Amino acid sequence: MGSFDPAVRRGHPILFTLIIIFGLVEVAISGWLVGKYNSHHNFPSTSVRDRARFLLFTSCWTVFFSLFYLALFLHSAGGSILTSVLSHAVFLFITWVFWLAGAAAITDSLGGSLHCSNSGVVYCGQLNALEAFAWIEFVLLTIALFVVLLRGITSSRRGDGLRGQLVV
Repeated sequence: MGSFDPAVRRGHPILFTLIIIFGLVEVAISGWLVGKYNSHHNFPSTSVRDRARFLLFTSCWTVFFSLFYLALFLHSAGGSILTSVLSHAVFLFITWVFWLAGAAAITDSLGGSLHCSNSGVVYCGQLNALEAFAWIEFVLLTIALFVVLLRGITSSRRGDGLRGQLVV
């Protein structure tokens, strides 16, 4: 057993649970905004509307696949190709790119952040929360991707390559 295996066995469920919880918050915020924008057409710009839609997709993607990977890890942490370093790295990298693109795009659309006291933008607080939680998800995924890449190096050194498991 590797020296980091107990930490990975404890940390993986904790980190993925945080990713899921913050993803659900983002689903709620972006879903609410998209619903309001679709029914009232009162979005500040088409750019903000489209980025809210993209973040809704990204958060749904993240919650669905994170639940899948968490369940697989809890079921068989060391015995499936789907719990391998490579599988985790591919999923996390794609999701990381989605969150980077979404967080950067909504930040750009909002001009960095909105000052709600004098902005006149409808749903200003929700848009600020959408941006903040997008960046939180990005940070959590950056941490997860970093740990998986470190585990990939460990797996390669022990001779398993990237098909090796996160824990032995």
